[in-house]
Amino acid sequence: MKQLQSVASKKMLRFIYLLLICGCGLSFVQGECSQVGPGCLDCCTIQRKFDAIEDRLTALEKLLKEFQIRLIKNENKTADLCSQANLKVIFSAVVGRFGAIGPFNTDTTLVYRRVITNIGDAYSRFSGIFTAPVPGVYYFTFFYHAGGECDAMLYLYKNYQLIVMTSDHSSSHDTADNGGNAVFLQLRKGDQVYVRMVANSHVWGSYHHTTFSGFLVTPMPEEIKPIYYIQKRG
Repeated sequence: MKQLQSVASKKMLRFIYLLLICGCGLSFVQGECSQVGPGCLDCCTIQRKFDAIEDRLTALEKLLKEFQIRLIKNENKTADLCSQANLKVIFSAVVGRFGAIGPFNTDTTLVYRRVITNIGDAYSRFSGIFTAPVPGVYYFTFFYHAGGECDAMLYLYKNYQLIVMTSDHSSSHDTADNGGNAVFLQLRKGDQVYVRMVANSHVWGSYHHTTFSGFLVTPMPEEIKPIYYIQKRG
C-alpha cells in the first residue's frame, strides 16, 4: 500500500511537470530542451527543480523506511520488557534427605530434592541448580542445620564464582549448629546459581531443615552489565 502511494506521488509530480511544459509551448525529449531561448531556459529551470524535488522525495522515502525499521525494533523491545515484567520466578526447596549429609572428601553441590515452590520452573530438583530465565535482579537465601561434631560450610555460587558463604567450626561443647546467608544478584539469562558444601564438612538433612530459596525482584535489560567486586575463591 505504501509503495503504491509512493508511485502515485511520483506520477502526480510528473503530471504537474507535463502541464507546465505544455503551458510553455515547448517540447522536451527525455527532459532536454529542443529550443534555445528565454522561454526554454525557464522551462529548463523548472526541469531542474522538478528533478531536485524528485530526489528529495526519494531521500524522504528512504528516511521513512529507516524510521519504520527502528519503530518496529523498539516495539519488539517494549513487548519483551512487558512480558518479562509479568513473569514470576519464585522457588523454595529443602534437602529432603533425612540424616547427616557428608562429610565428603571433595566439594559437593547440594541437591534440594523436596521442592516447596517452583513458580517459573527455574530450579531443578535433579541438579540443585537455579537457572535465570530472564535477565534481572534476584534474591537468594540458604540456611542449614548441622551437628556440632563436624565443620559446616556452605558456599553460594553464581556460575563458577563464589558469591557468599555461611559456616561454623566443629566444637565438642556444641551439639547443633544453624546458619545461613542471603544476597541480591544481578543475573543474565542463563546464569546459574547453586550451593556447594565444602569438603570435610556436613549438614543435616530432613524435610524441614537446610533450605535454598530465591525469587526475581525486578527484570532488567540485558545491556546493563553487572559490576563485580568479589574475588573468586583462591
